[in-house]
Parts: sequence; structure tokens; C-alpha cells
Amino acid sequence: MKYDAENVFAKIIRDEAPAHRVYEDDSTLAFMDIMPQVDGHTLVIPKCPAVDIFDVPAEMLTRTIAVTQRVAVAVRSAFSADGVMVAQLSGAAAGQTVFHLHFHVLPRHAGIDFRLHAKDVAPEAVLAEHAERIRQALPAD
Repeated sequence: MKYDAENVFAKIIRDEAPAHRVYEDDSTLAFMDIMPQVDGHTLVIPKCPAVDIFDVPAEMLTRTIAVTQRVAVAVRSAFSADGVMVAQLSGAAAGQTVFHLHFHVLPRHAGIDFRLHAKDVAPEAVLAEHAERIRQALPAD
């Protein structure tokens, strides 16, 4: 599949679409999933054009994974989570719906089930508050 520079994540990178940003550097961006499966559901993406895990240069994948780990630490702390699930879906058959490589970071609590993904858009105020909690919990560089 050829990369589509008009996908929503590419637009977020270019500030052409809104997002509740949690972390950003020269090569990566982390922001709140607008249709979260759990409170605190955060996405981490490389800024380079990559459809999926098979399409990303190794050095960008390395940086993206390092930022994913950093965001996971903050998400676990900000939401007092028992654990954190990191998921990456590559290809439509795997459930990928936005064809820009991304990692889902989801805080997990015993006994709390996921909401359906891509069903309900969370209120802006909730996403803003969750993003702020995660930013405050980010470990120092």
C-alpha cells in the first residue's frame, strides 16, 4: 500500500487537524485517541511517512519505540494503572484503520473492560484533562 499523505495522522503532524498533544519531538508525536477504549488511551506515531511497521526505517522505529516507552510510563502513573497495554496493528486484516504507523498505549486496570474502539468520540474537555495528566507525568529527558 502506498502512503497517503492526506491521512488524519499526517494532517495532525502538519497541524491541519486538531489533536490533544501529549509529547512531541523532531521525529515523534504522541496524542490522545479521540475514540478511546479506556481513559488515557494515547497514540504514538513517527513523523515520517510510514504506512505500518513494515514500512518504517529502523532508526525511526527505534525512536518511536523509545517514546512509546516514555509515554507508557507517564500513562501508567497518570492513571494509577495496574498495567499498560501497547498495541500496534499493521494492515487492514489486523484491524488497522489509519494507515500511518501508530502505537496504542492503554492503561489497564483489573476488572475494567475496554470500550469499543472507533465508536464514541470522547468529550474535548475529557481529552484535554487526560492529556494534561499525562504531560505532567512524563519522565524528564
